[in-house]
Amino acid sequence: MHITAIWALMVKDARLYTANRLFVLVTVLGLTAYIVIYFLVPATVDETLHLGLVIPDTPSALSEMTDNDAVQVTRFTDVEALRTAVVSGEVEVGFAFPADLYDQLRQGTQPTVELLLALEVPPDFVSVYAAAARELSFTLIGQELPVVIKEEILGVDMVGASIAPRQRILPLFAVLVLMVECLGLASLIVAEIEQRTIRALLVTPLTVRDVFVAKTLFGSLFAFGQAILLLAITGGLVKAPLLNLTALSIGSVLMTGIAFLIATLGRDLMSVMGWGMLALLIMALPTFTVLIPGLAADWVRIIPTYYLVDTLHRSLNFGADWNDVSGNLLLLTAFALLSLALGMVTLQRRFV
Repeated sequence: MHITAIWALMVKDARLYTANRLFVLVTVLGLTAYIVIYFLVPATVDETLHLGLVIPDTPSALSEMTDNDAVQVTRFTDVEALRTAVVSGEVEVGFAFPADLYDQLRQGTQPTVELLLALEVPPDFVSVYAAAARELSFTLIGQELPVVIKEEILGVDMVGASIAPRQRILPLFAVLVLMVECLGLASLIVAEIEQRTIRALLVTPLTVRDVFVAKTLFGSLFAFGQAILLLAITGGLVKAPLLNLTALSIGSVLMTGIAFLIATLGRDLMSVMGWGMLALLIMALPTFTVLIPGLAADWVRIIPTYYLVDTLHRSLNFGADWNDVSGNLLLLTAFALLSLALGMVTLQRRFV
């Protein structure tokens, strides 16, 4: 292996990359945009439930139920005022009791209680709020439900420990940074193939292995450096820095292998961008399991970036250690080596 020649190839690739104004502009603007968006997104989570009520009177029993920081109750004079408040986002949930509620309850009739929900309330919560409305009706006449409620939280209890929006988008930005550099490396390789630069290099004492080593090192280090910069500015290296850096380094190798595969399919800059955007969309899908946990599905685990996103998410937001994410790192490494090997084998056929 020609170490000096490999270094020279890496320097050449760096010069060619910086000479491409398009990718330099995308790199600088993209990285700047990620950082700006990160600091503009809220850093805290409001866990207070804003509840609206239309009710003839507020008994002491109801006041005791809602006397806590987790629920903020606002009374409205009529249903239309409550409806307007729900639509405007002033309250998330509204209960509209009829004006003759007490008379209906004492007579044994079944009153109709309107349940008004904001658009962003998950469908699974509808039955929960419906049950709450029935319990409130019983509470209003001083009766209790003849059951003992036993609470059991399945999974991780996020009360008091919800993740701020800016922390949720950080893994997404890390993957996007790596993917942008993946597109840049793929376009660089395609340009060298079309201009027969690689064939000319192989006439020298350089071997195919030397060329691939130089491309792998350049692509991985260039993407890795920008990911480090992103996490350093956003505070992502404060917790478990070695673990996060390891995950990003493996992810950089994975993206380099994907760049080789894209370069195999692309014939010019436009085709590289087309295949690259398709790959970017696929590789970005696992980030939605972090942004919108309710969309999580088992099939997303077949996408290699899932293990990168999940590792960063658990490390940055839940304090996961090496033991917690060791399985992720092993699978991510396997995917990275597999993509790198496939990329080298298929790409070699284009210029050998």
